[in-house]
Amino acid sequence: MTDTINPAAPHHLPIFIPPADGTDVFMSVMAVVLVVVVMAAGLLFLRLHTLPERMAHKSHKLQFEIVAVLGLLALFTHIHLFWVMGLLLALIDIPNFGGTLSRIAGSLERMAGIAPGKGAADAHDETGAVDGHHDEIPPPPRPIPRIVPASTTRT
Repeated sequence: MTDTINPAAPHHLPIFIPPADGTDVFMSVMAVVLVVVVMAAGLLFLRLHTLPERMAHKSHKLQFEIVAVLGLLALFTHIHLFWVMGLLLALIDIPNFGGTLSRIAGSLERMAGIAPGKGAADAHDETGAVDGHHDEIPPPPRPIPRIVPASTTRT
């Protein structure tokens, strides 16, 4: 075989035409570039898709879980409204009502004479049983002492 060019072919070929030996360098480079661009676009998409979850990671556990579920719904259903709702929920700082409610519950337990944290254990179910036992009778509630002012002087 010779490396001579056919006389009918142009003598100056463009760079994208491969030589006769079959090695197409341009196609090989473009294949690598295509793989890198597709991987980079996928990583960028996933990074953007998890933005609400990463923002809500600093907040309360319940808020984070709701945002994560909205993100999964947006991913699998292709309804972008779920992603927007998750982003808005991640941006809003929901106040922690648990601390206040637990303080109220602790005060009520103390007023009722129940040991701290044991009030939920003595809760009645719909049948009137305490902790699932029908034969036990709960003790009667203790009366709440009345607070009388030390000095009540009338003039």
